[in-house]
Amino acid sequence: MRSELFQQAQETQRPGMHLQNHKMLRVGLNGEFFARQGSMVAYQGNIDFAYQGAGSVGKLFKKAFTGEGLPLMRVSGQGDVFLARDAWDVHLIDLEGDSITINGENVLAFEPGLEWDIRRVKGAGMTTGGLFNTVFTGQGRIAVACHGTPVLLDIDQPTFVDTDAAVAWSSALRTGVRRTAKAGALIGRGSGEAFQLSLEGRGFVLVQASEGVPAPTPSG
Repeated sequence: MRSELFQQAQETQRPGMHLQNHKMLRVGLNGEFFARQGSMVAYQGNIDFAYQGAGSVGKLFKKAFTGEGLPLMRVSGQGDVFLARDAWDVHLIDLEGDSITINGENVLAFEPGLEWDIRRVKGAGMTTGGLFNTVFTGQGRIAVACHGTPVLLDIDQPTFVDTDAAVAWSSALRTGVRRTAKAGALIGRGSGEAFQLSLEGRGFVLVQASEGVPAPTPSG
């Protein structure tokens, strides 16, 4: 039996967290890591999956109050684990003692040595959907899933991004919320255009080419 597909789709063999392809993450596991609940598509070996709570009273309160946060599972054991999210593009970010803020919707997996916390964007009220995001600090690797090919914008002037399109940004940036004075439907593509995430200072923001999968509307 022969096919180019077999060669193209052959499993990588490297230990740790690596891209199997641009839609799938492979983790050669000998220990543990954290992943988004429901993201496992296959695994081999002796692997255990366990629900991971918010990790502290403060995180748990924020998650319960906002309805946001990061639904995590702890993955442990020895073997190979494959993760994906609805065929979104997967990218790897390596922190080297620094910090990054990531939209919880875009977090796919991360190594256990990283510290993380749920924080609210300054000026964001309940009418803006809370705007709570996850801040990662330390040394380790994070896998993010983007709905569509992203663009990396250098922040050297005031920048505004749809709240659902912002994937990640420099934690040192000054963030806030800007309300659009005119009808939101005239500006963007989704339902959140009346509010944008504002970013000022020096740094970057990663913006995906979509506002994510729209929430299902009630039938009838």
